[in-house]
This record gives sequence, structure tokens and C-alpha cells, in this order.
Amino acid sequence: MADHISIRDASGTWVVRASGAVVGESTTALELVEGGYAPVIYFPRADIGMSFLEESATTTECPHKGTATYYSVVGPDGEARDAAWSYENPKNGVSEIAGHIAFHTDRVAVEKL
Repeated sequence: MADHISIRDASGTWVVRASGAVVGESTTALELVEGGYAPVIYFPRADIGMSFLEESATTTECPHKGTATYYSVVGPDGEARDAAWSYENPKNGVSEIAGHIAFHTDRVAVEKL
């Protein structure tokens, strides 16, 4: 793992909401901290209502984590474009985030209950 990335269990219960609708809730989320960036909560895919997510054509490449696939989140009030991402095949050292989805907190709400 890159020495500037740490991954640990995110304690407590975490929820993600779009337009007020609960998209997911988890007690087994992960917290990823990378350098000086704010921590990012990664939700297990099994804890997300995947019917709210639509895969988009957007991808990005991180030299430390790999290729990210993006999803738009569709809620009662419309679509939050590319609001979520997942590393389907993360690089060695960050394999814990495989099968998890993270969300842009400026597009949907991610909260600890």
C-alpha cells in the first residue's frame, strides 16, 4: 500500500442519502485516508440499494488505487451525476476496498448515525 493511504473499519453506523432517500446504510463500512485529504467512507456494495445507482461512462485512474468506475445516483429529486465510485479491481495494498462504493459528499449526504 502507498505509505500515505490508510484503511480501517469505520466505527458505528453510516448512511448515504440522495434527495432525502436512504441509498445505503452500513455497520461494516471502511474509512480510507489518503495524504491530507478528508477521510472517505467506502460502503460494502451489499449495503447499498444498487437500484439507485446507474453506471456511467466516466472512469479515472489513481496511481495508488487503480481505475475507478463511476455511478450516478438517482433519487426522488433527480440525478446526482457521477456521485459514486468504485475500484472494481484495486491495486495491491488497497484490496480491502474491492466490493465497496464511495460517494462525493458534495452531491449526496454521507453521515454517521
